[in-house]
Amino acid sequence: MSSPAISLRGLSKSFRLFGRRTQFQTLKSALLKRDLRPEPEGSVQALRGLTFDIARGEAFGVIGRNGSGKSTLLKIVSGILKPTEGLVSVNGRVSALIELGAGFHPEISGRENIYINGIMLGLSRKEIDRRFERIVEFSGIGEFLDQPVKTYSSGMYVRLGFAVAVHVDPEILIVDEVLSVGDEEFSQKCIAKIQQMKARGTTLVFVTHQLPLVKELCDRAVWIERGAMAAIGDPARVVDAYLQEVAGNHQAAPSEVPIIRGEQGSAAAAPAEEPAENDPLEEERWGSGEALITEVSLRDERGRQLVALGGRNPVTVRMDVAARTPQTDFVFGVAIYHADGTCVYGTNTEIEGWRPGNLEGEGSVEFIMPSLDLVAGSYRLDVAIHTKNGRAYDYRRGAIRFIVGSGLHDVGIYRPPHEWTFRGGIALEKAQAGRRDVPPEIEKTLRELDDSDESS
Repeated sequence: MSSPAISLRGLSKSFRLFGRRTQFQTLKSALLKRDLRPEPEGSVQALRGLTFDIARGEAFGVIGRNGSGKSTLLKIVSGILKPTEGLVSVNGRVSALIELGAGFHPEISGRENIYINGIMLGLSRKEIDRRFERIVEFSGIGEFLDQPVKTYSSGMYVRLGFAVAVHVDPEILIVDEVLSVGDEEFSQKCIAKIQQMKARGTTLVFVTHQLPLVKELCDRAVWIERGAMAAIGDPARVVDAYLQEVAGNHQAAPSEVPIIRGEQGSAAAAPAEEPAENDPLEEERWGSGEALITEVSLRDERGRQLVALGGRNPVTVRMDVAARTPQTDFVFGVAIYHADGTCVYGTNTEIEGWRPGNLEGEGSVEFIMPSLDLVAGSYRLDVAIHTKNGRAYDYRRGAIRFIVGSGLHDVGIYRPPHEWTFRGGIALEKAQAGRRDVPPEIEKTLRELDDSDESS
């Protein structure tokens, strides 16, 4: 088993506080004391005993309120700060974008700062030369490249800093909340680049208040509250627990949230048990419980429940819903995943333009698919009711497991409607259904027998 990219053990960080009473009022008072160093009045603990590992190639999100210690954690990991207690181990070349304008000299040009930053990140001048055009193109500030950096806007700072950070081929990329400063176009460009780096196996660690981005990009997330680790694990569950806390519901951290397990469609709650990771076929469930999905089923066009189905058949996902208290902020979501965890498709009523009116009492929701164009395999269905900002009332992961069968042996997940055409000197004959795996000479004989039976 390979060593983790980042390992923290009992990591704590304290900062000394210097109040007004510690400052010398006059030079005479300092000389009489014979010590020019002010004495701290106390200290504040920014981080408290953090212990976890970040695997190589993992995308890891850090969330929490302002002042909770997120940026301090990244600064320690990137080597800017030293821990007061505990150990931190970082294995690999690190590229960090921690603070707006960090590492830039304001009096010199963007061009010169690219070279200075590249050298600080471990590149030679020749290596920077090879990457220079790509850095400038990605940043989009070519016309201002030879202007002093002090004349740049905050958005231009971010563009230049991120462009350098991602083009030094880091093994570990650390990014603080600075991406929120950029415009929408550049933010999307950065997300695409992060996804590309993730696919190449780069370890990603970033702080953000854009919680949907954590769910989309991260393999795991940690929620830090007042310097301590409140929760760590699946991004959707960590983000939801954080949103519950922020909303004032004081929902327990994900490690303490009861996991609701049971038969398909069951809504009975159960006490906290071992994490669902022990059995990937078990349903996971969490949320505030203000509204519940009491039953989930797959149905055909006649309303019959399905467990196994063929591709291209019409399918309806039905959710029976019960609201414990009336709600005016609610979204219904559906997602299909392959057994290997790959997301096949996901959507919700907010994405598709349905504005919530009122959710009260009992009701049902149907998500109708005229044709389920999936390749043969095992799949799971996730369903949810949540607020517009993502706080879950009831999130059911793996609410249903189902199998898609097919006589074809194509690969992948999705089978788009299609046909084949052949022109010129290309001739093929279509095998009859049920004979695709029969050797051609035998299939030809069977066809001749069929023809003779029809003629007789």
